[in-house]
Amino acid sequence: RSAIRRFAAQFNNLFILLLIVAAVITGLLGERLDSVVIFGVVVLIGIIGFVQEGRAEPALESVRSILPSNAVVRRDGCRRQIPAEALVPGDIVLLEPGDRVPADIRLLETRNLQTLEAGLTGESAPVAKSTDPAEAAAEVGDRTCLAFSGTTVAAGHAAGLVIATGEATEIGRISGLLAEVEVLRTPLMQRLDAFTRTLGFVILALAAVTFAIGTFVWGRAWPEMFLAAVSVAVAAIPEGLPAVMTVTLAIGVERMARRNAIIRRLPAVEALGSVTTICADKTGTLTRNEMMVRAIRTAESMLTVEGTGYAPHGAFLRAGQAVVPAEVPEFDLLMRAMLLCNEAAIIHDAGSWVAEGDPTEAALVALARKGGHDREEDAKRHPRLEVIPFTSERRYMATLHRDGPGRIIFVKGAPERLLAMASHERRSGGDAPLDAARWQARADAIAGRGERVLAIACRQVPPETGLDERLAEHDLVLLGLVGLIDPPREEAIRAVAACHQAGIRVKMITGDHARTAGAVAADLGIVRPQPVVTGHELEAMSDAELPRHALEHDIFARASPGHKLRLVRALQSMGHIVAMTGDGVNDAPALKQADVGIAMGNKGTEAAREAAAMVLADDNFASIARAVAEGRTVHDNLRKAILFILPTSMAQALIVAIAILFGLTLPITPVQILWVNMITAVTLGIAFA
Repeated sequence: RSAIRRFAAQFNNLFILLLIVAAVITGLLGERLDSVVIFGVVVLIGIIGFVQEGRAEPALESVRSILPSNAVVRRDGCRRQIPAEALVPGDIVLLEPGDRVPADIRLLETRNLQTLEAGLTGESAPVAKSTDPAEAAAEVGDRTCLAFSGTTVAAGHAAGLVIATGEATEIGRISGLLAEVEVLRTPLMQRLDAFTRTLGFVILALAAVTFAIGTFVWGRAWPEMFLAAVSVAVAAIPEGLPAVMTVTLAIGVERMARRNAIIRRLPAVEALGSVTTICADKTGTLTRNEMMVRAIRTAESMLTVEGTGYAPHGAFLRAGQAVVPAEVPEFDLLMRAMLLCNEAAIIHDAGSWVAEGDPTEAALVALARKGGHDREEDAKRHPRLEVIPFTSERRYMATLHRDGPGRIIFVKGAPERLLAMASHERRSGGDAPLDAARWQARADAIAGRGERVLAIACRQVPPETGLDERLAEHDLVLLGLVGLIDPPREEAIRAVAACHQAGIRVKMITGDHARTAGAVAADLGIVRPQPVVTGHELEAMSDAELPRHALEHDIFARASPGHKLRLVRALQSMGHIVAMTGDGVNDAPALKQADVGIAMGNKGTEAAREAAAMVLADDNFASIARAVAEGRTVHDNLRKAILFILPTSMAQALIVAIAILFGLTLPITPVQILWVNMITAVTLGIAFA
């Protein structure tokens, strides 16, 4: 919104409008001082609200991201760079690693293409793309033959046909949903609006009766009685209420900012205190949006891995007992294979560990570092000679390394693919024939916990042997399986428990897979993690059925932007005050519809931040719990202020009216009443806040 529109919005309040009318009337009657003072109070209230909302803007500017400004296309047989807005359906777009996809594209050629779609679908890991057609009814996250506008190319190259631009893209459709959503007023404001309308009629009636009796019964001059009627109206109008509300909310904003919650609209502070349900997006909010190896399975053992994110620190546990992987040969070789058959890296930057390259591969590097391996040392002992890169068609990556007098091939990829390529499994006593059925059951068990599964294998080959697909795809020795997951934030687990203790339900609404959502929910301690309701099931529910299911279930997976919007509306229809968190473009409509939309400041998209009333500077769900606690304090203070100010305002009006009706003359003017009310209100607001 422009500065003028934001300033004008501060006066969208019946109390303020009544004060403006009173100021105009007193000015017309020649009481210029009264008129100027009343106008001054109105402008002061508007400035306070305007400044507080404006203070959020610089904080938002620092975390904004933009869609691509240019696109590389093939036109007239030549490679050209053009402005992204100049793309039209039918253009051939070329994509490379790091590119932002400039439009919705049907892929025609792919070479190891993977895209990051977390902002659009909620999927944490890169999505492998291919030219194979998807089913007509496939959800957005399952349309692997398309690259979507606003997503990022994580790896590989591609050429594709532009099939949609602007509002016809998936992001454009979300913009259409946003346009349909009206910003809601907070529950307290809604009740106050209804009361204000009633009070307005009472005030006008009281002023009119006072004017009529004073003029026609007591025979006083009409200008004098008109001023008296205005005094009655000013006395009855709780003009201090906007001031005390603004002061209380402004102090709440300052306190929340110190807790990493940036408030974009003042009423959101009070609404937070009324929240009964928090609908949280999974990726990046409840989880770290960082892949991590949770489990390692070999032929004879199962290890559980501790730690957080990409930090190379954490213990290895077998049956609850700590294990040193370097002392177990099969584990040691497995980790060496993960580290060397890998293109990613992890670096320590500004106090935290971040991934360079594919997040899944970076998680394997972190695991090997935890196990005591160093990439430089391993690379010196086993230098890489050749590589077969991962492609969505092959579904594996293979590297050839020198290994003493001979050579060794390391392979990692999809479990079902490597099980078909392996003939033996590694055991502590030596290699044994592969039991493929047992390994498949192990892979299914890990996947059933919501973890992504990778298989690791190797093959010893003679010296001078080169690497080709024939060698890599036969007679492998399976070393083991690893299970990866985007882990829940430790502080989010505590925050969910605190919300439950405070009587607030936490629901997870994500675009990720059902099994992954269920596993993360169980780790977070969400009340009813099972069964998980999917997007297809939501699609089949009528608007009449949906509210019951929205209340009964806490986990919703493979949810589209439309599903998230319907769920928020369904909960609101049942009387719940809903806070919605999110970071992606797909979350924006629901963020705008919610009573309090909460966007992520670091990893969130601009669409999400613009739709939200509050932005988390640290992307941490725990900050929401702290903000709700602060909001409850503000809400309680506002109720106290309202209960104090409204009766006293009406009492003042009745005293003035009764005095006039009985023919008494009071040496009091509207401005004197206004001064008393404002001083009382501001003092009260500061004391309460």
